[in-house]
Amino acid sequence: MADTHTELLDAILDSWDRNNTILINLLRLIPAELMDLRGTATSHSLGELFTHMHYCRLVFVFEDAPEIVPVEPKGEWAVERDRDRLAQKLNESCAAVREAVRTRIASARAMDRHYDHPILMLQHFIWHEGYHHGQIKLLLKQNGHAIDDEVAGDVTWDVWMDKAADRKRLSEARRAPGPPLIS
Repeated sequence: MADTHTELLDAILDSWDRNNTILINLLRLIPAELMDLRGTATSHSLGELFTHMHYCRLVFVFEDAPEIVPVEPKGEWAVERDRDRLAQKLNESCAAVREAVRTRIASARAMDRHYDHPILMLQHFIWHEGYHHGQIKLLLKQNGHAIDDEVAGDVTWDVWMDKAADRKRLSEARRAPGPPLIS
């Protein structure tokens, strides 16, 4: 039975890792000059939406598993235009969420403040980030910068649907220079 639980947890954590990969892939599809793009004068920019997602990950880990993030994060809507820096932040917060869930499950400890089960934290973030993913794509499209469906599919849908061996093979093939990512 322990092997089944380990396999299930591994699959759930893999879904979290895939979600983060998709989010970073979306970030990398956005040209640097569009990071300040807003839907309205009072809307948050594309860059701020990514910073918000990073912040939310950390603040919930701080509130629910402070042994992983012991200092309260700041800067929920901070302006960050550097996509490499944003990708680094997203990878760091992804690791924090992953570790919080993994360690709380391994120790059979509940989350401190939110969620009836640690897995619900992952589900919350996958939903939350999917919501913002859609906002970002719609904002780009409404402003004449739609991401080509073939390009987007390769780095979003396919990350969810491809088996691990297929993803490895495809990621190696994608390292070669290719066509523009945004139209």
